[in-house]
Amino acid sequence: MDLSKIAGSLLSSDSLKGLSNLTGASNKDITSVLTSALPSLLSGATEQAKNESTAASFAGALAQHAKDDTSDLTSFLGNVDLADGAKIIGHLLGSGKEETVKKAAKASGVSEKKTGDILSAIAPMLLSLLGQQAEEDDDKESGVNGLVGALLDNVDVGSLLSGLISTDTSSSASTSGKKKPASSKKNNASGIIGGILSGLLKKK
Repeated sequence: MDLSKIAGSLLSSDSLKGLSNLTGASNKDITSVLTSALPSLLSGATEQAKNESTAASFAGALAQHAKDDTSDLTSFLGNVDLADGAKIIGHLLGSGKEETVKKAAKASGVSEKKTGDILSAIAPMLLSLLGQQAEEDDDKESGVNGLVGALLDNVDVGSLLSGLISTDTSSSASTSGKKKPASSKKNNASGIIGGILSGLLKKK
């Protein structure tokens, strides 16, 4: 499972635009919220996959959300059911939901309500991307635990997200005020998503 691809989609310009339209938060605030909360959400996904009492239902949820059309992330997020997303967050974080929201709100300077809305909006998208990646994985014998858990156990998620954001920010700053050619945009995305793996996919 390519976690860098998932993280890149969650933090992409289309995703940020959709979240901003839905919640009214700025791209900077949304990025800060997600940077703080995504490690907890991914850890929660891992626990759901590993726990015998939740693994089957989690696999079912991934299979269901894998059918979602995420080709247009801005449109996808515009149709998200926040109530459904809040339930997903509750399942992933359990008793740690309130603490995660408070921490992300404090880190970003965004209100706890708006932080909760951002996380509720991103939750269905996260399950969709995880489900789609799981279906693409060739190792069908490993099950959801192997598809989700094995990689996350060997990834420094915080560093992965920081690398994606810092690389994107640096690139944006260097091209501020200039219209970037399509090829440059593609190369930049490739660099963000693929180029940092060697330094970030490391054992904790």
